[in-house]
Amino acid sequence: MRFNGILKLAAAAGLAVTMMTPGMMIAQAGADTVLKPAEMQKLLPATVFYRGQSAPTELRNSGGVKLADGFYVLAALVDTSGYTTGVQAKYQAYFITEVPIKVGGKNLVAGAYGVGFVGDKFLVTDVGGHDVLTVSAGEDAGLKRPMPLQVVADPAGGYRLYTGRKYVILGR
Repeated sequence: MRFNGILKLAAAAGLAVTMMTPGMMIAQAGADTVLKPAEMQKLLPATVFYRGQSAPTELRNSGGVKLADGFYVLAALVDTSGYTTGVQAKYQAYFITEVPIKVGGKNLVAGAYGVGFVGDKFLVTDVGGHDVLTVSAGEDAGLKRPMPLQVVADPAGGYRLYTGRKYVILGR
């Protein structure tokens, strides 16, 4: 009789472990999370270095993604009033990616960059102001509430980095 009780307890414990394991794996795998400006305040610095100067970030105009594997892709508008008009034209936001990603279908290695929308193009420059990549930007006329900068999930997969109604697709 005592042996039956031990077997039942062992079977119940085994069943409990079996049922918990898939849930644990899902929790560990997680999912990508779109970050709001309030969450960005603890991730981004108040000022950033670009092209020989420091400029304040506009953390209220920021967004990003915490990827399922714990890495980040972050963007924040920057006050570029101290820069020349040539730099201001293509440097509107600071962009950080901790992992290689695709921007508009093109590969971008992990790093910190200056980015901006110029006409129908999205430009990525290194912190020295040198062009790294240029892709075509989209325009979303149906966007109900355009904001100075935001990141949202893209219906086709990946994410959209918007400034106003202009956007570029980010993915892995």
